[in-house]
Amino acid sequence: MAGLAHPGSQTHLFTKLSHQPKKFTPPSRIRMSLQENAPSLAVVGVTGAVGQEFLSVLSDRDFPYRSIKMLASKRSAGKQLTFQDRNYTIEELTEDSFDGVDIALFSAGGSISKHFGPVAVDKGAIVVDNSSAFRMEEGIPLVIPEVNPEAMEGIKVGMGKGALIANPNCSTIICLMAATPLHKHAKVLRMVVSTYQAASGAGAAAMEELELQTREVLEGKPPTCNIFKQQYAFNLFSHNAPILSNGYNEEEMKLVKETRKIWNDMNVKVTATCIRVPVMRAHAESINLQFQQPLDEDTAKDILKSAPGVVVIDDRASNHFPTPLEVSNKDNVAVGRIRHDLSQDGNKGLDIFVCGDQIRKGAALNAIQIAEMLL
Repeated sequence: MAGLAHPGSQTHLFTKLSHQPKKFTPPSRIRMSLQENAPSLAVVGVTGAVGQEFLSVLSDRDFPYRSIKMLASKRSAGKQLTFQDRNYTIEELTEDSFDGVDIALFSAGGSISKHFGPVAVDKGAIVVDNSSAFRMEEGIPLVIPEVNPEAMEGIKVGMGKGALIANPNCSTIICLMAATPLHKHAKVLRMVVSTYQAASGAGAAAMEELELQTREVLEGKPPTCNIFKQQYAFNLFSHNAPILSNGYNEEEMKLVKETRKIWNDMNVKVTATCIRVPVMRAHAESINLQFQQPLDEDTAKDILKSAPGVVVIDDRASNHFPTPLEVSNKDNVAVGRIRHDLSQDGNKGLDIFVCGDQIRKGAALNAIQIAEMLL
């Protein structure tokens, strides 16, 4: 039962975040986070899977703030939410929501970002947007802090004007965390990526549907197919993003275009096949790399071991390599199966296998790391 594991490990991670009381936070930690001279925050889409993870990461990293607005749709407005032992009322997102806000973390979908992102910027907020709305727009930084921090140089809280920074797609972040250190050493000419993407990438409702379908199938009932329109439990299928005229889907083209922008290299050749697998919250990716300069597997392993945000799990003797379960709820991206590509000559090709938590480094953690760079 790949990806399903035992109850309480992966399947229930989101429900723990959203339905159970937050763990007790010691007062000293609250004082560290809640500071008079710190920025004011707004979280847009606070009730979603990534919105909930924003709060979890803010708390884990003791992100300093003087106030925080919890923003969501009209449907969620008025509900209560506990964060770091304080009660907050969720407010409806409106054009007036960003008065006095320094940093706005958005994860409420592209159409919401397109409308409210510029509104927040006009009011002086720095927006970190998790949707695809602005990623490929000229002049808008698309940032993975460990990869291209220079792209957002000069953007700081207190600079007197708003700005917008885009968070890359989850599969791009997880891929480039591993590929970039190797690219900087030997220059990647071509990259072939196959992804095995978790339910969390489609949101909390998809995670709940996978859990529901698994129970239904095991009980011999027909599976409920509201999100994906086909059975997901005990199955896998081509990523549910729309198919384009070139035969690629939108998810695959995000990997192609975003890699070129982040690496600032329009000539790098990238091709991808994206697959949805019945795993709860961590993506896996098989990556084949062709280099300009020779790079042997031992050197590659050493480079990856010292790369920030990367952990190497590569034990051939015991056949132990990265798994989605091992990286779930973890900050680091795990890399393994590091080996010379036998189909390429002269140590100019490598295969690697990468796993990363889609909600965390693939979304919320990356956004909070960007926010930390604004301070």
